[in-house]
Amino acid sequence: MSNSADHFISICETCKGTQWAGHVRDLIADRLPVGFAVRTVSCMAGCAHPTTVGFQAANKTQYLFGDIHSTKDVDALVAFAHQYHSIPNGWCNATERPPALLDKTLARLPCFETEAGS
Repeated sequence: MSNSADHFISICETCKGTQWAGHVRDLIADRLPVGFAVRTVSCMAGCAHPTTVGFQAANKTQYLFGDIHSTKDVDALVAFAHQYHSIPNGWCNATERPPALLDKTLARLPCFETEAGS
């Protein structure tokens, strides 16, 4: 994980296993904008929709996507990473996200502000 990372992608490794989560991580890692770190994590409580993938950054809306099964889904995550990185507050509507993610959004959480962002 890069020390200069300010955007984070978390990939759940619980339901489909560490091998699949690692595979997803490897497929996206070299295709992300500068400033992203990718990590695999234990349960993200998306067990009804494995594999779940979360996007986070300080002072930005957070997202949780589920049912990530295919390379088309992974390609959509990469496209969303570029979009998310470019939006100052991270907020976008479902129809503005890559079409492959339209029915895969499990949560969109309001941004939290750090002291530096207040």
